[in-house]
Amino acid sequence: MTATVAAQETPMERLDAIVALPDAVLAASAADLAGELVVIGETALEAWLAAQGKEPTDKEVEGFRLLALHRQGARGEPSFNACRETCRELAYAYNCVVAAPSAPDSPRRLRLGAMVARHLVLFIDGKLETAGLGEFCCSARPLRARDSVAAAGP
Repeated sequence: MTATVAAQETPMERLDAIVALPDAVLAASAADLAGELVVIGETALEAWLAAQGKEPTDKEVEGFRLLALHRQGARGEPSFNACRETCRELAYAYNCVVAAPSAPDSPRRLRLGAMVARHLVLFIDGKLETAGLGEFCCSARPLRARDSVAAAGP
């Protein structure tokens, strides 16, 4: 997985751009885009680890650094396990696309992978903002409550 996120785009902007690509473009770059989605997930996990004062690992679990980063990030933080399946879904999407990049369902799988990566990025951003996020199956209740209070105004 040698793909990198474009420097001028935020991860969320890049994910939105991938979702909006026409099927033909997704199909033509399927394997590269699948790798890019994993890199976006890794980048989010690296941010979590950096915030915890940990050096991100270079190891792999089941062939994915993404899964090793999640395992490292979850140590001592039980609520972080809420995104374990999200990481595994992202790895699964990658495997499906790379195994058959020209398959007719590759564009759909890439869009789904981008949505899964978005969920991971949002979860980690939320965890960085709100301690305990994920204790309710990543419901983001603390963020929604804060936003509804802010929207109500003084």
